Amino acid sequence: MRWLRALPVDTFLLALLATVAVATVAPASGTAASVLGGVTKGAIALLFWLYGTRLSPAQAWHGLRHWRLHLLVLAITFGVFPALGLAAAVLAPTVLTAELYTGLLFLTLVPSTVQSSIAFTSIARGNVSAALVAASISNIVGVVATPVLVMALMHTRGAPIDPGVLGDIVVQLLVPFAAGQLMRPAVAGWIGRHAAITKLVDRGSILLVVYTAFSLGMTRHIWSSVGPWRVVAVAVVATALLAVVLAVSTAAGRLAGFDRADRIVVLFCGSKKSLASGLPMALVLFPAATVGITMLPLMLFHQIQLVVCAVIAARLARRA
Repeated sequence: MRWLRALPVDTFLLALLATVAVATVAPASGTAASVLGGVTKGAIALLFWLYGTRLSPAQAWHGLRHWRLHLLVLAITFGVFPALGLAAAVLAPTVLTAELYTGLLFLTLVPSTVQSSIAFTSIARGNVSAALVAASISNIVGVVATPVLVMALMHTRGAPIDPGVLGDIVVQLLVPFAAGQLMRPAVAGWIGRHAAITKLVDRGSILLVVYTAFSLGMTRHIWSSVGPWRVVAVAVVATALLAVVLAVSTAAGRLAGFDRADRIVVLFCGSKKSLASGLPMALVLFPAATVGITMLPLMLFHQIQLVVCAVIAARLARRA
């Protein structure tokens, strides 16, 4: 399988696309769909429990001494991004359908990535320890901030968000995450020794979420409303969104007076959006009938950000 690693495409994204293809050809329906829905809820809870066991509160508090950098990353992630998402409302319904715009706005509300933010910061020879803390804080804050922003921004714009979903957020996201944080001292060592197993559970849960969502879309015939040119439009808009945020992140790091290493942290941690956190949240937050389309902008943005930031990180490394 070495040839897969050589491709300029994230192999996990290939797995996601394969899952979408399977859901298109053989979607779950009837009793199988009901059982799958229950299993998926359990998988989401397990996923956020794992997130809780991995993020060290002590490390986050220790990193707060560099509070200006972390606040700037949070401001871009949960301030600049949502503002751009709201501004993109002018694109609906001409360029984007209402459902695709909902997905675009949602992607602006999810937290930053952890792994890729740290990896690109390391490649570019930035402040890796600060990137670890900034990305971790973003995900800790995002467990609460993303649902709150969805309820506040998308509900007021007429998006189909049921206020009763708060109970699902608590049960499927917050309680497992808090349990993971409490159990972290006891299980962190075991998880560290069995990284391959936890990675399989992590990615397998996300693939299950995607299969469930796209199966629902197929059985309810929602994909007939999305033509190929709409998908291209989403990709173009996502690329433009990333370009603007990269420019804002670069300018913000300079205006804040940070050194080169910290500016790289702002650049990569501020411009990322987490597919791993966003997809399970979408399945909890949005109606089953439209969640498949809602996921599409985030999936496209994820791949675009990996390709673009890989190129930027390599250029910064050469300059260093």
